[in-house]
Amino acid sequence: MKTKLLRILAAVLTLILAMSLFACGNKANTTASSGNAQNANLTIKIGSKDFTESMIVGELCALALEEAGFKVERKFAIAGSVIHQAIVNKEIDLYPEYTGTGLLSVLGMDLITDPNEVYETVKKAYADKFQITWLDLSTANDGQGLVMRADVSEKYGIKTISDLQKHATELRFCSQGEFDERSDGIPALVAKYGPFDWKSSRVYDNGIKYDVLEANEADVTPAYTTEGALVRTDQFTLLEDDKYVWPPYNLVPIVRDEILKAAPGIADALNRVSKNLDTATLTKLNAQVDVEKKEIDEVAANFYKTIS
Repeated sequence: MKTKLLRILAAVLTLILAMSLFACGNKANTTASSGNAQNANLTIKIGSKDFTESMIVGELCALALEEAGFKVERKFAIAGSVIHQAIVNKEIDLYPEYTGTGLLSVLGMDLITDPNEVYETVKKAYADKFQITWLDLSTANDGQGLVMRADVSEKYGIKTISDLQKHATELRFCSQGEFDERSDGIPALVAKYGPFDWKSSRVYDNGIKYDVLEANEADVTPAYTTEGALVRTDQFTLLEDDKYVWPPYNLVPIVRDEILKAAPGIADALNRVSKNLDTATLTKLNAQVDVEKKEIDEVAANFYKTIS
């Protein structure tokens, strides 16, 4: 009789424990569901600039926020000249920006070459002036440089920018216009290396500059150092910066403070994307689009699967 009573008590206790665990599970699920439901009430407008890298990172941001339960509106391929005004005017809520661009082009401040100092400077200034937050600093740095046709580099023995300056009179420059005037462009190079008296200099759209070099219409062009075409080392040579230190261009999502306050989970989702991006990874992703001709959303989705 005693044994039978113990068995009954054990069965009752087991049932009570199971019901408790079920209730806890339902509570957790309800909490998660309510969090996602709350996120779903907020539509986040994500912007990007009008080139491959910015659109890839913009799409990664969109995927991260969608996974967190937010509704997302993609407003990609905005001209770099107007995208800052778009976020200030609340036409978009966030987009991936470069620390160097924020420092020099938006804020008009003096050149700084230390990545952390640039980040802290733009972070404070954007918060004060625009009520915009720079999220966690990424190691992904799309710096600047000069690239030339590999066959021409070999012909003249050009490996550094010093070598390039000595042979400038024999070379055709593929300019993008603003690089000739920017404080971190030709003026900065001239101050370090001396004048670049090109054989010729013509302005081309940034999106076709590698086509121009490949078609033998020019020899040298400004480059962003994560551009996918740079994996084609048999065709293009990125020159060494032997005297000049380019400003850092770390890629960081920036978000309107109003949106961060409305949904703090945005920061965690986007910081996770930045944490998994470095310079080499950005270059590979760009190459998949620009060299292998894959679609941006496909490239972003495949990479996101590896970090989610």
